[in-house]
Amino acid sequence: MEHLNQLFLEAGTLLFTGMVFVFAFLGLLVIFINTVLAKLAIKFPDAVVQSKPQRLTKQKSSAAKGISPNVVAAITSAVAQYRQQHSQQSNSKK
Repeated sequence: MEHLNQLFLEAGTLLFTGMVFVFAFLGLLVIFINTVLAKLAIKFPDAVVQSKPQRLTKQKSSAAKGISPNVVAAITSAVAQYRQQHSQQSNSKK
């Protein structure tokens, strides 16, 4: 029993040491990357893109209002045909 306690203590120590090492390494890595990126951001700033205001065309304004009634009719018809075909197949399987 004494030997088992010693093994658990050693395993806990190794676990703790490993986790501290990983945490410290990742923390230093984050600090290093942020430092390098801050220096690079000063030296190479992002370009400011000037966007032009977009005009609403007839096509865009109709798309903003909703789906075309022709598209709704086509989808409704397709769904009805699909349901009809599959209800006939399920009835023939029974």
